[in-house]
Amino acid sequence: MLYVIIVVVVLVALVGFVIVGFNKLRTTDIGAQEALGGIDVQLTRRADLIPNLVETVKGYASHESGVFEEVTKARAGVAAAAKGDDVPAKAAADQALSQALVKVNAVAEAYPDLKANVQFLDLQKQLAETENQISFARQYYNDAVATLNKLTQTIPWMLFTGIANVHKREFYDAPDGQDVAPTVKF
Repeated sequence: MLYVIIVVVVLVALVGFVIVGFNKLRTTDIGAQEALGGIDVQLTRRADLIPNLVETVKGYASHESGVFEEVTKARAGVAAAAKGDDVPAKAAADQALSQALVKVNAVAEAYPDLKANVQFLDLQKQLAETENQISFARQYYNDAVATLNKLTQTIPWMLFTGIANVHKREFYDAPDGQDVAPTVKF
């Protein structure tokens, strides 16, 4: 009788441990997925602000069509990347849009009246706030991925990765060339 009780207690403890491990991995994976969604929200917000910025700048610099086309193309790339789960694609689209925005701001530098325009200044302020939120979202995602990756690669949690269908995720790394300022030619 004592043996039966011991076996039952051990089995209940083992089942409880498996449930805890499964839930811990799934919860952490869901947190990383939600954090990636936070990046998408901020990238989409920035992409939505850009048409207003471009239209404001166009009024002053209509002959700079190449810059505006590049911004439009980069914005479309961000929208497409936001629909998927490919983290490097999101980072590359983000980088392309950031470089296109640098070129728009360089165009604005050539027009003092534009730099004093209230709408332009407001849009720049909103973009700066969005950039800060994007930076925070990236860091939050990378922190969530670091936690998940630690779990998936350490004992005992790594024993449950197959059961929970949770695997190591990629960090949100800046694409190559992020540290080089884009060149602007008029």
